Amino acid sequence: MENTTKEKILEAALVCFAENGYKGTNLRDFASGIGLSKSALYLHYESKEAIWNALLDRMEAYYAERFGSPEHLPEIPRSCNEFFSLTMRLVDFTIHDEKTILTRKLLLTEQFHDDRVKKLATKHFISGTKEIYRNIFREMMENGLLIKEDPDVLAFSFTAPITALIHYCDREPEKEQEIMQQIEAFTKHFIKMYSNE
Repeated sequence: MENTTKEKILEAALVCFAENGYKGTNLRDFASGIGLSKSALYLHYESKEAIWNALLDRMEAYYAERFGSPEHLPEIPRSCNEFFSLTMRLVDFTIHDEKTILTRKLLLTEQFHDDRVKKLATKHFISGTKEIYRNIFREMMENGLLIKEDPDVLAFSFTAPITALIHYCDREPEKEQEIMQQIEAFTKHFIKMYSNE
């Protein structure tokens, strides 16, 4: 993306809101920290709420573009090996992408204070990922790669443990290698249980 002042503001806002929360972010201090006066900040965004909403819009689009969304699915795997590779690529992105880590932290802390964030947290942590995998599983079943099961139940049973392990990694990053091994083992077990190849 073009490195405009607006982008610079949103980059800094992600860090600031993730670290301090919405209420804990003082706009005068925030503006000063990025080399702007508060009035100069208002030339780009009319309020703290406008920065907040622009940031949420931006991060939702960023995640959907790089991870996927129910409307923009990743490429459907043509084999169970491709499914394993896709899953590990998405997990790697989720655990290592700095903007995604900060967004996850922001969603976790602000979901109790903001209705929009609560809905985004549900989508990000549960429903959106489950829906992506439901669609992937449905296609894989139709292509004869997986045994016929309820794709919605299958997607929930697959994504919930992985999501829990990603949150575990956020809390204890020093255990990342062990957690990645658990995710790999779980994914391989899942494939063994449901593969039709």
